[in-house]
Amino acid sequence: MDNKTIRDFSHIDDEQLPIAKNRLHGGKYFAGLYAGEHVAATEFVIGATFVSLGASTRDILFGLLIGNILAVLSWTLLTAPIAVKTRLSLYTYLQKIAGDSMTKLYNWANAIIFTVISAAMITVSASAIRFLFDIPAQLNWYSSNISFILIVIAVGIVVVFVAIYGFKTVADFSSICAPWLFTLFIAGALALLPALAHSVIGNTSISSWAEFLKIGDLSIWKGVTSDGHEGIGLVEVIGFAWAANTITHFGLIDMAILRYAKKASYGLYTSFGMLFGHYLAWIAAGIMGAGAGILLNKPVVALDPGDVAYYALGASGFVIVIIAGWTTANANLYRAGLAAQAIFKKHSRRRTTLIVGIFTVVIACFPFVFSRILPLLTYAGLLVVPVGAIVFAEHFLFPKIGLTPYWAYYKKTITSKPAIFSWIAGLALGFGLNAWGIISFYYLFIPVWIFTILLYSLLASKSGAKEKYSEEIKAEENLQKDIAKYQEERAKTEKVQHKDASIFSKILTALSLICLAIILGLAANTMFGSNSIEVYQTNKAIFHQYAFYCTIGYFVFAYWNLRRKKALIK
Repeated sequence: MDNKTIRDFSHIDDEQLPIAKNRLHGGKYFAGLYAGEHVAATEFVIGATFVSLGASTRDILFGLLIGNILAVLSWTLLTAPIAVKTRLSLYTYLQKIAGDSMTKLYNWANAIIFTVISAAMITVSASAIRFLFDIPAQLNWYSSNISFILIVIAVGIVVVFVAIYGFKTVADFSSICAPWLFTLFIAGALALLPALAHSVIGNTSISSWAEFLKIGDLSIWKGVTSDGHEGIGLVEVIGFAWAANTITHFGLIDMAILRYAKKASYGLYTSFGMLFGHYLAWIAAGIMGAGAGILLNKPVVALDPGDVAYYALGASGFVIVIIAGWTTANANLYRAGLAAQAIFKKHSRRRTTLIVGIFTVVIACFPFVFSRILPLLTYAGLLVVPVGAIVFAEHFLFPKIGLTPYWAYYKKTITSKPAIFSWIAGLALGFGLNAWGIISFYYLFIPVWIFTILLYSLLASKSGAKEKYSEEIKAEENLQKDIAKYQEERAKTEKVQHKDASIFSKILTALSLICLAIILGLAANTMFGSNSIEVYQTNKAIFHQYAFYCTIGYFVFAYWNLRRKKALIK
């Protein structure tokens, strides 16, 4: 094809165009990305939350499993199909559905939400580093220590730097961290279970499943709140796990990530974050928190992530809180940058991410942000679910009931009144149901989602969605074909990554895995090889020492291997 016949779209930022075929990624990128993001410093807080809410051991084991499976299915059946079909982020796709005014308002809300979440993760990472410099805990809404602020800035620079370089850099960073994070969470739980066993059954060893359940019931998930009231049950635990990420699956925010997936079935890779991350990490965090509480003679709700991680993992505990904070902050700052770039279209995503990153670091200097992270996540989910319902209606429902998707876009509507009214009505319903206590807060997103779909479909049908727009649809199809041709031509000049099959790289991979195996082996020895409290203390000290050495070794070998693969991009 003659290049002159190909339309030039170079004046449009790539983030405003569908993702090109040559930039799609395989499953391992999403496995690493979701694993790294969802094994985070917040898991220490959430693990303590289940303890304070009075969940029982069996409800935790089965409720978290069911709830996290429902979350994986939500990504796979809702978010991934829309993302793969459109290849757009929600921030851009919403423009076709709701018009410019609502899209800008919504993107502003998302930019603020993800900026604050990123700031909270930077703060918690800095809170771990403060131990190394003997900086007191920052318990006020503002920081009273200049050294702590300097640490926040240093941590923030790393987060902003990674997020600026885009999805692949975020995924690469997470893919390195994820296996180590899994290993450390499991190892920390194994290392503190003997302390819990000794406090409950007077023995440092656990010989049966029944003994584990007994230890859980008496020392971790007791079934009653800290003030002695009946705790939450199975239904609430399921709802908590399912609703924890409504902002990204029912709210469709993760279209920004899954638009890079080769197939919609890659939504199943979120299980690396939910089942291995949330499920195992939340359980492990509860065990570590209870064990650290016994060692410090404090209730688990009175401990911060640094305390828990240090007494479970030693020096490696500092690293896990730092890294866990980074991986979550990176992904969320990337989202915040996308939202900002969708508002300021004339600026690149890198520039908007840098500007958002500066505000993020400033907010991170105020420690109160992290202490309010759970309410923020919950209300943020409720805020975006109605918008996800509107997009779902247009994408899935409208073609089935004879309405035209993107009708507002075809009519060149600046503001879609049906979309704005449905969003506001959905929010009113959600917060109203919450205020009246009619339904458990964890399940509010379900009636809000269904209500918004029905209301928006009705309003849109009366506002122009019943019209056919044949000429406009044809023009849009031609535009998408031209974009695809432009991207195919540009792909010919872009660098490609060749597979690294060298023996040395395989050795580096083996060495990094050996480091993780040693950490798990030492933790297992602490768990199963301690027949007395004295032997346990010795084994735990050995685990702490060599786990830190293996942590250093793992990151050296893993990063070295990554750099070798990057060198093959030609």
